[in-house]
Amino acid sequence: MREYELEVLEQYDIDVMSTRKIRGAFFCETNEGTMVLKEAAVSEKRALLLYTLLCRLESEGYPNVDIPVLNKEKELVSVFRGQSGYMMKKWYSGRECDVRRETDVLDACRNLARLHKIMLWKGADGVFERDEEQLPAAGRFQEEALRPPVGRHLRQEILCHNRELKKVRNYIRNKVNKGEFEYLFLKYFENMYQLAARVTKRLEDSGYEKLYRKSLEEGLLVHGDYNYHNVLILPGNPEGSAMATTNFDHFRIDVQALDLYYFLRKVMEKHKWKESLGRAMIEAYAEVRHLEPEELEVIALKTAYPEKFWKTANTYYHSNKAWIPEKSVEKLQTAVLQTEEKIQFLQKIFTFFL
Repeated sequence: MREYELEVLEQYDIDVMSTRKIRGAFFCETNEGTMVLKEAAVSEKRALLLYTLLCRLESEGYPNVDIPVLNKEKELVSVFRGQSGYMMKKWYSGRECDVRRETDVLDACRNLARLHKIMLWKGADGVFERDEEQLPAAGRFQEEALRPPVGRHLRQEILCHNRELKKVRNYIRNKVNKGEFEYLFLKYFENMYQLAARVTKRLEDSGYEKLYRKSLEEGLLVHGDYNYHNVLILPGNPEGSAMATTNFDHFRIDVQALDLYYFLRKVMEKHKWKESLGRAMIEAYAEVRHLEPEELEVIALKTAYPEKFWKTANTYYHSNKAWIPEKSVEKLQTAVLQTEEKIQFLQKIFTFFL
């Protein structure tokens, strides 16, 4: 551990017995349990929102979350000699959710549903009444500071992606020296764009607007990055149902079904869109939290959109296009193949699809 990181630890009123370096962070064994020290990826305002949310989740019976630890000055972000800010968080001894184990994946779906049932924004009122020592530095709780960001409207996001796809198509058409990537993109563009257009039209006629407005009115929150890296299976339970959920940095007010879509997509990509597993994941979530037909439709439409095709094209457009790495060609080919697999999956799982 570097000298200034050791001095950062001295800003906390805890005894550190040992440290262990991991990618981008340090595990710390302390007198108060396992902690993790890492560079703060959020602003102080965002850290305050995060701290408020996680304290509330813990107080409402969802204990295993990575709550930031206050330093001696009751600050959430610790800075040393102008270096990057650091955050200390509670951590848990466990293993990452194993995407190859179906029981892990289904337990993670149930865990997400339990989280969604209590994950709504209520502000700071009442969160810290039980323990004044939990309060961050005085004068921080202005009402305007305690409002999470709102997720972008899905129709606006998709329309923006559609315009960007056309921009890339026009650029490549006018390019004199075309390579393998450019020819491949033009070959598949029409099919991908027609799919994007169908999703856009179906979204306009769906129940998404109702869900989005409800999310804003009720302050419903999403984790924002719910994947198997951020779910830990804790020891001591042979069935593997005891879990910790971490890295809420991207939480926001939004349609909660989008969390399930994201987790479903990440898992299905590893399992080549295996129908039985996908169906089981949706059923496992619905065991704990009922899914409305409008939510299932949003999951299907978000899954159907050729996002990886757009993402690969967008990365190409904003990069040095004088030299296209072979990896970009592979990514484009994979995006096309996975889109075909996704459509077959959706037609079997969601009978109403497109």
